[in-house]
Amino acid sequence: MSALLEVRDLEIVFPFGGKELAVVRGVSFDVGRGEIVGLVGESGSGKSLSALALLGLIPPPGRIRRGSIRLAGRELVGLGEAALRPVRGGRIGLVFQEPSAALNPVLTVGTQIVEAIRAHRPMPRREARRRAEELLARLAVPDPRRRLAEYPHQLSGGQRQRVLVAIALAAGPDLLVADEPTTALDVTLQAQVLDLFRDLRRDLGLGLLLITHDLAVVAGTCDRVAVMYAGQIVECGPTAELFAAPAHPYTRGLLASLPEIGSPAPRGELPAIPGQVPSAGDLPPGCPFHPRCEMRLAECATSEPEWIDHGAGRGARCVLARPREVA
Repeated sequence: MSALLEVRDLEIVFPFGGKELAVVRGVSFDVGRGEIVGLVGESGSGKSLSALALLGLIPPPGRIRRGSIRLAGRELVGLGEAALRPVRGGRIGLVFQEPSAALNPVLTVGTQIVEAIRAHRPMPRREARRRAEELLARLAVPDPRRRLAEYPHQLSGGQRQRVLVAIALAAGPDLLVADEPTTALDVTLQAQVLDLFRDLRRDLGLGLLLITHDLAVVAGTCDRVAVMYAGQIVECGPTAELFAAPAHPYTRGLLASLPEIGSPAPRGELPAIPGQVPSAGDLPPGCPFHPRCEMRLAECATSEPEWIDHGAGRGARCVLARPREVA
């Protein structure tokens, strides 16, 4: 599968206390054409910031200190605003987390989709409105012509989410980035949105980066998954393989917190990883995860682990992932 998006050694820094703190550190991943890749981790792990970097939308005074972001072979890091404008929405579509906050409450749905279309594809307003109606129909929004004349508050949560997807697809992008797209939805609507993403991948050949903290969402949707912790990717691999045999204790902890399908209702609380993700300004020495890790070794408190490549797209950043003969 050809790589549509290639991120290499991405480091994002923010000024703090007279120096720069790295909040995303050495992140690398790919998204292929027609592939859905999950970027997973707890809040504060750096997932959303990594996604914003793809579009040059890191909130100031943050910046990319080093690394490469290539879309279809074109380097995006270092491009100015004028060069990035056609990329945002034109080549990369972004689906925001909360539809109620992302949509303008005083503009009709049609106006907002038409604006997105005409921003990248100059055409008469009537033609753009026809395309907007076609987009809503493709996304299974009932009675799309009537919905165009309605305001966001008149739509259900699932319909608002589909309107956001329509805006992201307005200019026919190659890559869709969805940031926690199911967080505000109930289970039924979550399933509908995830089905929609699978259909878009199949019908349009889109690459899709799905950012979420929910491994259950990843399990049924993503081809590959990258797990982030404290600004780093700590494990990646094909979804089925990673779920079957996680190599990093953090991934194991996340998976252990999921209820098993078909099992009786759990009594009491599900297992949880103790502690919290450390802030960029308060990283512990050694492995950032070691204070929370029940499998830590003495060296974990003093030496930051290197990336261990297992081949075939699998790898982990943990001393326990080393081949046994050299461990």
